[in-house]
Amino acid sequence: MQHGTYEHIAAEVAGNVATIEVRRGPNNFIDTDMVAEIADALEVYDRTVDVRAIVLCAEGKHFCAGADFGSRGPDGVARATKRGRHLYKEAQRLWRTGKPIVAAVHGAAIGAGVGLAVMADFRVACPEARFSTNFTRLGFHPGFGLTASLPRLIGMQNAAMMLYTGRRLTGEEALRIGLVDTLVPLDQVRAKALEVATEIAGSAPLAIVSTRETLRRGLADAVAQATEREYEEQDWLRTTADFKEGTKAMGERRAPNFAGR
Repeated sequence: MQHGTYEHIAAEVAGNVATIEVRRGPNNFIDTDMVAEIADALEVYDRTVDVRAIVLCAEGKHFCAGADFGSRGPDGVARATKRGRHLYKEAQRLWRTGKPIVAAVHGAAIGAGVGLAVMADFRVACPEARFSTNFTRLGFHPGFGLTASLPRLIGMQNAAMMLYTGRRLTGEEALRIGLVDTLVPLDQVRAKALEVATEIAGSAPLAIVSTRETLRRGLADAVAQATEREYEEQDWLRTTADFKEGTKAMGERRAPNFAGR
């Protein structure tokens, strides 16, 4: 059964499991409107007694390729980044919802796309999946709360390595460091996520929400504090020559030549 009318996502319920599908393929680039709709749907499902677990998935080639830096150039990116505080305010809403989420990650999760995947309780992916927090490769500060959420999930050292280098991890590498919980063939990712969500939904719903609140206590506040810091750092870094070079290099598909200014 479909729930609600959205522009960027589709939301439906089957039994005790809801599915939220991002529909901005092929790349599912993230923006304020998309994040707001996901938050809206999650908040609806918090109030829907029959929904006990949620699958977050996406159409197209990639789970979420992050923000669309490459096609708009530095000027367009600067204008979009000025709205970052609003984007991050919407992102904070995701962390304050109460029911467990299983992310089905296929293709790439890049930048804020990793943040969206990390927001979920569990991640099912495939060997072909790719994960990269590539902010510093753009001359930019990490965002979407990743400076708080990623170390909590995979440990400070693994998180620092991802954030400092912007390296791209395969599905196998992501599984090895705990970024991914389950690895299955590409054509089984969504089905496996639904299987995990259905298993969770078989437990007592009040107890699940209560246990989740205990396990994640303080996390939403930590993400909120982190996004404020992240935004402030992004705000000045977007004025630097390195940011212009980083976004230009990405658009031209070449290695950046940073100057430290």
